[in-house]
Amino acid sequence: MADFPDRPAGRVRTVLADIDPSALGHAQPHEHVLSDMSAVIQPWGTRPVAEVASSTGSGWLEFPASVRALVAEPVRPDNYDRIRRTVLNMDNLRLLSVSDAIEELRLYRSAGGGTVVDSSPVGLGRDPAGLATVARAAGIHIVMGSGYYTQDYHPPGLAERPEEALRDEILRDLLAGVGDSGIRAGLIGEIGLTWPVHPGEAKVLRAACRAQVATGAPLQIHPGRHPQAPLAAMRAVEAAGGRPERTIMSHVDRTLWQADDLLALAGTGCYLELDLFGQESSYYAFNPDARRPNDRTRIEWLRMLLDAGFGPRLLISQDICQKVYLRRYGGPGYTHIIDNALPLMRRMGFSDADITMLTVDNPASILTWDSGR
Repeated sequence: MADFPDRPAGRVRTVLADIDPSALGHAQPHEHVLSDMSAVIQPWGTRPVAEVASSTGSGWLEFPASVRALVAEPVRPDNYDRIRRTVLNMDNLRLLSVSDAIEELRLYRSAGGGTVVDSSPVGLGRDPAGLATVARAAGIHIVMGSGYYTQDYHPPGLAERPEEALRDEILRDLLAGVGDSGIRAGLIGEIGLTWPVHPGEAKVLRAACRAQVATGAPLQIHPGRHPQAPLAAMRAVEAAGGRPERTIMSHVDRTLWQADDLLALAGTGCYLELDLFGQESSYYAFNPDARRPNDRTRIEWLRMLLDAGFGPRLLISQDICQKVYLRRYGGPGYTHIIDNALPLMRRMGFSDADITMLTVDNPASILTWDSGR
């Protein structure tokens, strides 16, 4: 690490600069600004999927001839409802337009937003230069991710790479910049895990934990879609020598539905991220048995966790990674929490201090690098 610039202890590393955490303002710590998740659809035919069709095992997802045209359609008003429920559409899963991103995030800034984390790691079309362009034009702070997503998105050869090489790659992204761009990641993640965890994913997580310890950067995990997955991931973090108190467990609100499970996860010391605000559907292509909540239920869970003393470890976001959630295509845009969820919280008894903790203080706390250990 001697060849790398100093770690920004006490600062937040954005794609444009290291900034004081007080400058973040309202922050949404799990979004996607420029990303491509379409690799989950392997064109025309049967593809292996680690966690589709049931919450307990693997299966095969096949697109018969009559469905293939639907998968390839552009998002339009007449297919919007179907795509929002089924997700699996190539155009829907690609956020490739810098101009769209600027337009959407200018609306976010106008509504009071200050910062978003683009949680797109390697394999999801991570675009350092594009993110820098968007941040300048939209006038917001963007924190970029690093590491690798789930096995379906791993590049060829990753399974053979040693753990140390993956750790060093994450360190370079964080401390020197991605490739020759000079644009540095400010977060490790979202590190993708399926259920059961693939050996390559487990190796990436171990490497990520080692980079976390070396730098003091935050670590964000995408757990598999099984109620046992978040706790298992936290056990893996601890076994790898990682830091639970510097770790975000994403997608809690599509993975856990029982109060005891939420409290047990909170007891590990990690941050619990309820990051699917605005996504209200009983139909979930990636796990048809999931008991996905609506926003009112999410807020009730937040209240329960606040009352149990875990308020400083809670985060909220929207995880926009599909066109159907952008304003331009008929969705709520990145402003949904500000426009809709926060007023609902107030009606449900949340104080201004509670809301500031969830949307300003907690994101600033986890996104601020410390000195590592």
